[in-house]
Amino acid sequence: MNDIVQSEPAQQVKLSQWDALLLESLRSRGWSEQQLVEIGSLEPLPLDTSEYEWDYTELAALANAQPELYRQAVQYGYQIKYNTIRGLRSWLHVAFNVEPEMLLEEGQEAIHVTLTDTQFQRLQQVLSPGWVIRVESAPLYCIEPRYRSVE
Repeated sequence: MNDIVQSEPAQQVKLSQWDALLLESLRSRGWSEQQLVEIGSLEPLPLDTSEYEWDYTELAALANAQPELYRQAVQYGYQIKYNTIRGLRSWLHVAFNVEPEMLLEEGQEAIHVTLTDTQFQRLQQVLSPGWVIRVESAPLYCIEPRYRSVE
């Protein structure tokens, strides 16, 4: 099929890749929307013992410095400002508990991943504008830099 799917959400809040990873790591631990919104007032912050060893200080600082932006990101979703290939791989792993395949050969960088329809729709909303999703044969998708899809 090889259809290209654009990821252009309508006026979504923009988060850094790091903030998005921190937020998704708490979601994956079962945090409710209310708990996420209130992270700025929590002390002590949760301790992460995963392979990532997240430090939630920056997420709490964002929640305190820009509470409305942060609340909207938690409640209505967000778009990542800029994805790196390794950061995107980590986001997929943390948010969806999947293990994507990364291709790191220069000029051929891509991520291949199997997603449910719900995961695919969420990824479309979150993915930064520098990337596109190509449908290999659903549920298999290829995520690659936008510049490659123009060639």
